[in-house]
Amino acid sequence: MTVSGVGTKTSILASRILDLQSQFDSLQTQLATGKKSNTYAGMGVNRGFAVALRAQISSIDAFSDTMTNVTTRINVANAALTRIIAIGTTVQGAAVTSSTQITSNGQTIAQGTARSSLDEMLSLLNSQSGDRYLFSGRATDTPATAATDDVLNGVGAQAGLKQLIAERKQADVGSGTGRLTQATPTATSISLTEDTGPFGLKLASITSSAASVTTTGPTGSPATGSFDLGATNLNTGDTITLAFNLPDGTSENVQLTATTTTPPQAGQFLIGANSTATAANINAALTTAVGSLANGALVAASALKASSEFFSGSPVPRVGGPPFATATTQVPGTAANTLSWYTGETGTDPARGTAVARVDGSITVQYGARANEQALTAQLQTIAAMAAMTTTTGDPNASAQIGALYQRVATKLLTQTGQQSVQDIAADFAGAQAAMKSAGDRQTQTRNTAETMLQSIEGVTDAEVTAKLLAVQNSLNASYQTTAMLYQTTLLKYI
Repeated sequence: MTVSGVGTKTSILASRILDLQSQFDSLQTQLATGKKSNTYAGMGVNRGFAVALRAQISSIDAFSDTMTNVTTRINVANAALTRIIAIGTTVQGAAVTSSTQITSNGQTIAQGTARSSLDEMLSLLNSQSGDRYLFSGRATDTPATAATDDVLNGVGAQAGLKQLIAERKQADVGSGTGRLTQATPTATSISLTEDTGPFGLKLASITSSAASVTTTGPTGSPATGSFDLGATNLNTGDTITLAFNLPDGTSENVQLTATTTTPPQAGQFLIGANSTATAANINAALTTAVGSLANGALVAASALKASSEFFSGSPVPRVGGPPFATATTQVPGTAANTLSWYTGETGTDPARGTAVARVDGSITVQYGARANEQALTAQLQTIAAMAAMTTTTGDPNASAQIGALYQRVATKLLTQTGQQSVQDIAADFAGAQAAMKSAGDRQTQTRNTAETMLQSIEGVTDAEVTAKLLAVQNSLNASYQTTAMLYQTTLLKYI
């Protein structure tokens, strides 16, 4: 009989013990981590799928981080826009309800409100999220606007808004007639001729309620319009109406009404003994009425036009002077002589496209903004004109100027049909937020599904691991006992 050596069996048992110990350690690691293996090699045939799932989850996490950053920026921008809308409402209300009484600085209390509102609005347009300026287009490291004092008063040789308003006022008002020349070609007729160039009052039409009055024009360049009473005298209540276009796009009427009451009131003329005498009285009344219009509403319209041109972009149109009162042309302002209020990035592409973020594999959102967008510029130029225009204490036309300014400001700060509004910008941001929320919801569902699948590949259940661990532990204990018995076996004991 052949007896095998103890050493061979103990060697096999030792190898078995090492294998069981390795299994025991691996199961303990699984129980502690909840994972099948710390390496992809230990996950079997699905390890490639697990790698793809982890890549997908990582991509979703990156999109989530992007959406968090973009949402923060949009929230800051929306807060600024909400306040800008409120500022417009406040100034519009002040223009409707405030007094035209002039204080010692040549402005009304409502104009002081407009000044502080302009300051706040410019500050809001320089809003930042982190180190990013939100209304500067692609120039995210540059403030969107110049400081309020610089915008109004200029810097050094660079003219600000107040200087442009003063120059434009001289060009529009001229010698006090709105750049109109009034003449009497015949004893019964009166004509008005515009001055050359874009300044002053522009005659739109002449009408009369009296059938005997003949009206002509306006025609020609520069345009001339006239009316002739002829041989027939006017009757009480007959009217002659002249419509004028003003620089800011508004219009004003001068209506003169015939009366026999002496002295005639403003807007009236005295009927004379014949049409020649009546024409002379109309001529005098018209001179007064045109002068009041030129030194009243025209001043306000001129200020709004100058502000519109100042905020319209570069180059800013400037009055070709001095002298300004007789100027007939405009010249482009330069960086050396005219301040640029907008200091961010300019471009012809849509402002929203200046900041784009990818929030999904096939979805991007646009959330850029420029302070020189139409809606923001329209509100800025209106509030700035109200804040910058000044009158002279004791000027008999001051109340008319302020009243005309209030009227125009109140109208322009209303939502204009067919034009972009601040609410439209906020709606664009809301659209971006809605797209991100939709993408985020989908990604959350996808992430949950991917994690479930990944758990099925990489994960283990505690019950299964515990059962295996106990089985391996029992086998390991038995192997240790067997090995110990074999090492204690001798030939004597065997025999």
